[in-house]
This record gives sequence, C-alpha cells and structure tokens, in this order.
Amino acid sequence: MPTKITLIIDNPTDPDEFERAYAAIKAAAEAFPKVQRVESAKVWPKEDGTPTPAYRTLDLYFESYDDASAAVATPSAATVFGGLQQTQVTFTGLFSDIE
Repeated sequence: MPTKITLIIDNPTDPDEFERAYAAIKAAAEAFPKVQRVESAKVWPKEDGTPTPAYRTLDLYFESYDDASAAVATPSAATVFGGLQQTQVTFTGLFSDIE
C-alpha cells in the first residue's frame, strides 16, 4: 500500500532562524531511502494575519508502509528529527495509507 509520512510542524518562536535550519531538514528528508516524492508546504496565516496551529507540513511518499518504516530508522531520519528538535518546534508525525 502506498504510504505517506506527514510531519505537521508548529509555529517556531523565530521563523527566520527556523527557515535557515529547515533547508537542511528538507534536504535530509529528500535523502530518505526509497522516498518517491517529498512535498514541503508553508501554511498560510489566518485572514487577520495571526498564525494558524501549524507553520509547515512535510510530506514524504513511499511505495509501502515497510519502506516508510525502514526510512525513519536511518541516519537521514535522525538528521530530520534531530534538526526539528534543535529548532525547538513541536511537531506531529503521521503515517497514512494513501487511498
């Protein structure tokens, strides 16, 4: 079954600093073994300019759940998750069956 890993990244305290670190985080995600596609998105603020509950999403697409599971146990994954922790943002990770 095609599988997607979605990282929902909360609002950073310093967006500029986060964006500088995010380039390396995204590059590490692109190096996951067997990743088929990486989709990165920045969440629009609310109409009144206030932040939404999420700042960014990062979607990683794989051919199977097994490929996705194996990918999160690699050095590239350690760079992604470690990089996010170093930026001191909270994030949620989801594994989804693509229908």
